[in-house]
Amino acid sequence: MTSPDKPNLTLGSLPVAPPVVLAPMAGITNVAFRQLCREHGAGIYVCEMVMTRALVERNEKTLRMVTFAGDEKPRSLQLYGVDPVTVRKAVEMIAAEDLADHVDMNFGCPVPRVTRKGGGAALPYKRRLFGQIVEAAVQAAAPAGIPVTVKMRIGIDEEHHTFLEAGRIAQDAGAAWVALHGRTAAQRYSGEADWTAIKALKDELDVPVLGNGDIWEADDALRMMSETGADGVVVGRGCLGRPWLFADLAAAFAGRTERKLPDLGEVMATMRRHAELLSSWLGAEREGVIDFRKHVAWYLKGFPVGGDIRRGLAMSSSLAELDAFFARLDPATPFPTDTLGKPRGRTNSPGKVTLPYGWLDDRDDDTVPAGAEMEDSGG
Repeated sequence: MTSPDKPNLTLGSLPVAPPVVLAPMAGITNVAFRQLCREHGAGIYVCEMVMTRALVERNEKTLRMVTFAGDEKPRSLQLYGVDPVTVRKAVEMIAAEDLADHVDMNFGCPVPRVTRKGGGAALPYKRRLFGQIVEAAVQAAAPAGIPVTVKMRIGIDEEHHTFLEAGRIAQDAGAAWVALHGRTAAQRYSGEADWTAIKALKDELDVPVLGNGDIWEADDALRMMSETGADGVVVGRGCLGRPWLFADLAAAFAGRTERKLPDLGEVMATMRRHAELLSSWLGAEREGVIDFRKHVAWYLKGFPVGGDIRRGLAMSSSLAELDAFFARLDPATPFPTDTLGKPRGRTNSPGKVTLPYGWLDDRDDDTVPAGAEMEDSGG
């Protein structure tokens, strides 16, 4: 069993040290954000989830989403698909064109537009179809030596847990590891993650198991691994507006106690760097700064910054505008420690999971839902 002080997680032949994975987040984990995170720490940084059919059809937006920085190693790409045939074609394309070094399969997304097609967190309920998809990806990736991993949730809801059986199926199909978000799809991002499920899955499988859910601080990662025996952690919302969390994680896994508490001046410098990276990636300053707007509230969470400046930063369209608002702030303002350990990003209420008609009737029905692969990319 891996222990927090002696992690030994690998991805294929690649050591993953520290044993930390950036969770794919739609509209967030593009090449610019991944580079910013890599500048602060180390680990595996996964791109936004992309649809297999959109990739196979060379959708322009999708091809932009799967771009990587020249020094980004390994290049980790997350796929979402419901049809084993299309999944196989997508992974064959990735291998043939050397698009990535690692493929992660998404079976954890709780978003209605995904689950209503039988995808994401809905799919492991259909155990035969789930197994066929993982097996297709693994077989297509094997000739190129590309490891395939699986990300999933506990199940659809409290009456339909699937994680233990799905974990065994993924392991038997050749998945290199299984990552578990300790919530059901019905929970979405509400309540607390159930780490006991992560422990149960770790006890069940021989392949590495990674834990995901409620890692807000580096010490949460150590505690999760200690309590569950997990081989690594997956970090999502905890790094929003805090890419330096990866520096804290590196320190924690190295046995060091220092944690990054940047003052407002350091945070503003990170914000500007983020906007610059987005501008470079998108090829235009205006587009980059506009895309950056969504991050402003996360970066400034807890800081005593007036509403007019917050609104101004969130409506800026150039680096000069950002600088003008930054100039009105006191860079020596200390980090708001009362925000530590608190949830960040999306929070919502539990809700009924939207599923295809008759989805729960037969777990062994491996029919691909009609129109399942016909949504726009960008999931």
